[in-house]
Amino acid sequence: MRMNQDRGKVWLAVCGLVLDQNGRWLVVKKKYGGAKGKWTLPAGFVEPAETLDEAVEREILEETGIICTVIGLLGARTGVLQSSISDNMMIFACKPKNTTVLVQEKELEEACWMTPDSLLADKHTSVMIRELIKGGYGPLQKERNAINPGNQFGYTAYKLFL
Repeated sequence: MRMNQDRGKVWLAVCGLVLDQNGRWLVVKKKYGGAKGKWTLPAGFVEPAETLDEAVEREILEETGIICTVIGLLGARTGVLQSSISDNMMIFACKPKNTTVLVQEKELEEACWMTPDSLLADKHTSVMIRELIKGGYGPLQKERNAINPGNQFGYTAYKLFL
């Protein structure tokens, strides 16, 4: 994530709830921002020419070394910062292809796998993770494949999660 890049007044970010085969969550602690020192999900801003699912897979890989695939959309977080910036994040469910965590030390203090019970017991767990655990993190909106809204729009990538 480029912290000094001007993102304008509308921000679009993604995060991924990555669950391993034992039900553990991939979590990170950022070195900066409002989530500094809190367990959060790997996350970052969407880059130009990138779909949301591509962005979350890239961010998870960059921050943790975990290669994953998106299995669906869990929900969204949206808010307004300082009465002027629309701050939006799409929350995806992801499946890992590997489980060895490599911490990206430029942005992160830590990254590891934790059980939901351990996260609920830890005073450093973010509000969003607590709410996801309490809410059962569902229902899952899955990707619909091979949809073309029409050539008149000029999309080079188009995906629906319904």
